[in-house]
Amino acid sequence: MATHRLNSMEVKKMNRNAIYRYLYHRESTSIQEIAQALNLSLPTVTQNLKELQERELIEETGLFESTGGRKAKSMACNSVARYAIGLDVTLNHVGIVIIDLSGRIVKNVRNHFPFANSEVYFQGVGKLVEDFVEDCQLERSRILGVGIALPAILSDDRQTVSYATVIDFKGGSVRRFAEFIPYPCVLSNDANAAGFTELWGEQDIHNVVYLSLNNSVGGSIIVSNQIYAGQNHRGGEFGHMTIMPEGRTCYCGQKGCVDAYCSARILSDSTGGSISEFFRLLREGNEPQKAIWQEYLGYLVITINNLRMLYDCDVILGGYAGAYMEEYIDDLQALAARKNTFEQDGTYLRVCKYKLEATAVGAALELVTEFIDSI
Repeated sequence: MATHRLNSMEVKKMNRNAIYRYLYHRESTSIQEIAQALNLSLPTVTQNLKELQERELIEETGLFESTGGRKAKSMACNSVARYAIGLDVTLNHVGIVIIDLSGRIVKNVRNHFPFANSEVYFQGVGKLVEDFVEDCQLERSRILGVGIALPAILSDDRQTVSYATVIDFKGGSVRRFAEFIPYPCVLSNDANAAGFTELWGEQDIHNVVYLSLNNSVGGSIIVSNQIYAGQNHRGGEFGHMTIMPEGRTCYCGQKGCVDAYCSARILSDSTGGSISEFFRLLREGNEPQKAIWQEYLGYLVITINNLRMLYDCDVILGGYAGAYMEEYIDDLQALAARKNTFEQDGTYLRVCKYKLEATAVGAALELVTEFIDSI
């Protein structure tokens, strides 16, 4: 079998990328430490660091304490060398974030902006993005692009929407957004984007199932830090698993789907659509909310246990409802353990790290990942 032999340019790029990634995961380090850790010569490391510095991707942050000789320079990534924008497009809102290369949220805003498959809507989204960038006062040349997360199933090339019922955008193309947004645009599934956010920067967790408890239930399956999309890009559509045969009617038309029992709306409908108000009243011991919560938990735990049985990995609760579940996690873990055939420990279940705009952040992180891969 023929094997491809790397040429000098390819080797150089691999070394440069390895050096950048090594720095990316550390607060600061020295040239000597990089050389030793990556098994590269000092001249190779020095030359690559010089190139990365010229591109403003890394910077000197001072000097380390001397151990007897010359003080070593302290090097670190310049996280504000580039930025990425993320949009969370929902039925009624558009959430916008801008993040730097470290994934830190620089600014975020949520606009009430009901979805409509019309030129006026896409023009309006473009204006929201432009106004947002102007408010942030960032150099436009430093913006990598815009990641757009949708409650929809995407085509293989992720250029078009193959299935959508929450928003009226089946057959819609990324070009509809790109026409009015003057930056490169990419589409993401909303739950996949949020799941991707949860694993960002994690060094010890590589496989996880993310259950998104928004106004529609979704999720993502992450294996070896990669989204498993499935054969038809429908992997993680947990909202349409049947948990109650011939039960409540789901928005998809089927009966007994998880979505009909575990969506955030089941909770927020009792408080005029406010999920925060639901949890406030629950905290105060309000009886209607307590009764709704107990019923909700029963169905949620069935769903969680099914996911644990299917994938045998950690399960993360996210979305509008998941973001409020930190104070109830002990009860949830105990209920999950009781339902489990094989283990009496429910600590595999945890709550999302990102309580705010996780979907928009995940959409933006895809552009950051792409950029880091290209260095």
